[in-house]
Amino acid sequence: MTSTTSATPAALPAELRTNLDRAVAQVNSVVLGKAAQVNLAFVSLLAAGHLLIEDLPGVGKTTLAHALAATLDLSFQRVQFTSDLLPSDIIGVSIFERDQNRFEFHPGPLFAQLVLADEINRATPKTQSALLEAMAEQQVTVDGRSHALPAPFFVVATQNPLDLAGTYPLPDSQLDRFLLRISLDYPSREAERELLTSANRQQIIAKLVPCMNAADIQLLREQAAAVVASAALIDYVQGLIALTRAHAEIRIGLSPRAGLALLMAARSHALIAGRNYCLPEDVQAVFVPVAAHRLTLSGAGTRDRVLLAKALLNEVAVR
Repeated sequence: MTSTTSATPAALPAELRTNLDRAVAQVNSVVLGKAAQVNLAFVSLLAAGHLLIEDLPGVGKTTLAHALAATLDLSFQRVQFTSDLLPSDIIGVSIFERDQNRFEFHPGPLFAQLVLADEINRATPKTQSALLEAMAEQQVTVDGRSHALPAPFFVVATQNPLDLAGTYPLPDSQLDRFLLRISLDYPSREAERELLTSANRQQIIAKLVPCMNAADIQLLREQAAAVVASAALIDYVQGLIALTRAHAEIRIGLSPRAGLALLMAARSHALIAGRNYCLPEDVQAVFVPVAAHRLTLSGAGTRDRVLLAKALLNEVAVR
């Protein structure tokens, strides 16, 4: 499909464009050989979503989160999810202050701009669900009182594959709170050699210089939301959504909220690429990370969700 939108450059101030490019390059200098995944992490951030990284232990999931926090100059908290973790351990608790004769709320580690929920599926469903309100509404409610979370609020969660011992599958409602789900996988031979011969990752992260701040992120989010999506591109997005609802291997397809997530992710992808208009290539680049974890397969399904989502892209024509 040839875009009918004129190929004008993205309307980003030069300094903001430079900051964004520096930030992406700096995270790539830490997480070696994973440019596509790093790009998707920034897509999730600029789309005001949250990121789920599912992979084996030791492939760089936590390193990516640390590098993002250092590069973006955001307050950072890491929560190690375990089977005995309680919701109050994350959200915080109200404690009676005797000298003031009242209960005072003491915020938990969730009150940070970037929260790393490490190995989220090692916690029980009750604790996992403690994140639902926070991720959807950027606030938490304790004892009937709502407490706003800092802005921007960005959750990067990691999870182990479900066939590993001691894991609890995330419910669909929790999965839907994540804009994207990605995997890092093993590095290439060249990237792994550089990893083996370079300095310790933690030492490198400690020396990172912030390239952006919260104000930059807010401006970029506004720019991403304004990226043009033509009528033809909306038709393409709707075609993909409709196919997920009619496909024989899918019992529950993409919801309207998932469609909005797909379009916003495509807009953010276009902005990072330096455009103020969307192309079908932007939709294709984010479709699998947006859609795969939201699909519920039918009994006729013979492929896993990622392979099926990839196949769907070949079944919708680009006009």
